[in-house]
Amino acid sequence: MKGRTIILDHLGDTEAAALMIDGKLDDLLVDTPDAPRVGTIYRAIADRPVKGQGGMFLKTPDGSAFLRQIKGLAPGQPILVQVSGFAEDGKAIPVTSKLLFKSRYAIITPDAPGLNISRSIRDEEERDRLLEIAHEAMDGAAHGLILRSCCVGVEGDEIADDIEAMLGLAQTVLDDDSTEMEALTEGDGPHVLAWRDWVEPAEVVTDAGGFEEHAVLDAIDALFEDRIPLSGGASMYVEPTRALIAVDVNTGADVSLAAGIKANMACSRALPRALRLRGLGGQIVLDLAPMPKKDRRPFETALRAAFRADDVETTLVGWTPLGHYELQRKRARAPLADIMA
Repeated sequence: MKGRTIILDHLGDTEAAALMIDGKLDDLLVDTPDAPRVGTIYRAIADRPVKGQGGMFLKTPDGSAFLRQIKGLAPGQPILVQVSGFAEDGKAIPVTSKLLFKSRYAIITPDAPGLNISRSIRDEEERDRLLEIAHEAMDGAAHGLILRSCCVGVEGDEIADDIEAMLGLAQTVLDDDSTEMEALTEGDGPHVLAWRDWVEPAEVVTDAGGFEEHAVLDAIDALFEDRIPLSGGASMYVEPTRALIAVDVNTGADVSLAAGIKANMACSRALPRALRLRGLGGQIVLDLAPMPKKDRRPFETALRAAFRADDVETTLVGWTPLGHYELQRKRARAPLADIMA
């Protein structure tokens, strides 16, 4: 099947959304009933600082949270925070004090005033049009605004309505002067996230049983296999451990002099999707196929380009003395294996 298809369905009783591109599963969002959604905003209560780490544990309705950069924050003080990722088992919920109110077209940024247009929009006339819409919709509001790249060509009224909705939500949250611990907003679920973030033209399927009809269930089953086939007969194994994600690249039957670099380049292209679909983050160590040191730079360039197109923040750390390559990836999603357990 050619083209893009968004399927909104459920896995059992759990809300989920899948993005298929040319018949291949490209992204998967699954709700986390037992954990707070990313984007949830709490009024938390400062609990106790962590010496040496520059952070503080907070009390929230969903358990302990951890906040970095706590200058001026004292135990017992209420503070607004937003869930920024998923916690490992037994660890505190990661939160940030920099709130974002994000929708399909607009992001309200209370801590960063100013009106901004996505840098990926390069047409000056379009930027001017969007800036006019932003000025009129914000109407002197003190908060900042970012208009996202998908605003290109969208009717001004639709963008303005989106800005107004996010601005109203921000005002409601920030103007609440209570000091009690509580959840003020809930993060978006998979179906809303699909509408918000998968913005390129696509067929949208909302009928029950869509996952089975479009072979999403078979694609999900394949995600529980450690081995991932690569082009040219190569393969890589993606294996989560308690400490890190280990990725082992093999050349397969190819015994040519270029077998190593070909397998590693194939890994660089496939790795972001493999991690995204499995919801994997944290420390990632690549045990690459043997290749000359002169081929390291082209590999890094290909890896950087692949992760630039991925929406989860990933830092390319570099080479170890043993010749492994390390990455650090934000835990923006819960591991699929944990959700489906």
